[in-house]
Amino acid sequence: MTFYARICATLVPLLALSGCLLSPGKFTSSLDIRKDGSFSFAYAGEVIVAEPSGQMPGMAEGDDGKASAPAKSAQAAKETAAKTKAIADALAKEKGFRSVRVTGSDRLSVDYRIDGRLDHSFVFPFNIDAKAIIPFLAIEVRADGKVRMIAPGFGEEASGPAAGPMGDMGGGGGAKERNGTFTLTTDAEIVSQNQEDGAKDGPRGKQIVWTITPETRVAPMAVLKLSK
Repeated sequence: MTFYARICATLVPLLALSGCLLSPGKFTSSLDIRKDGSFSFAYAGEVIVAEPSGQMPGMAEGDDGKASAPAKSAQAAKETAAKTKAIADALAKEKGFRSVRVTGSDRLSVDYRIDGRLDHSFVFPFNIDAKAIIPFLAIEVRADGKVRMIAPGFGEEASGPAAGPMGDMGGGGGAKERNGTFTLTTDAEIVSQNQEDGAKDGPRGKQIVWTITPETRVAPMAVLKLSK
């Protein structure tokens, strides 16, 4: 099973329980991976709270569907605002979030940065209490010294059949507002990557920049080889 497919298999049952998706809005994000396994990741910008596809806003279990459209709309807005506040409260307790602010009924403004070592896999965001799970970024650490990075939240789908049951997992209801840049910087060997302009030399090694828009289909992806 591929890395992306394993993410899907893990998140599908959790997503069924969560009731909402997180999607990027306007943002700037960066990932720095050193060949010794140290890394830093940052995300600054908007996070959009959206209903998963197929779930009708305001149609909670037990709703007989007889309420008027305005009533349903008002109910949905209140439910989304409550979820947004709950997500903000949960994320604010997590390490790495420098600030989390509610800026609308369905959106947050966050400033996140974390440093560490890639001695285990990494997923952002992932918070059980928030009950809203969709990875903007996931890093798989392999036993052969390679690391694989994929950023599902910054694209509509993974490439090829690996997309699985959540091939549109990056979209959610907020994909139309997704706009930003994602930059990978590394001094490790780049085994493969999917940015057509390729990597460019920079002061800290090779740099790959993906420009993310609502039309971005394929999620940013790269495989690196660390030093043993």
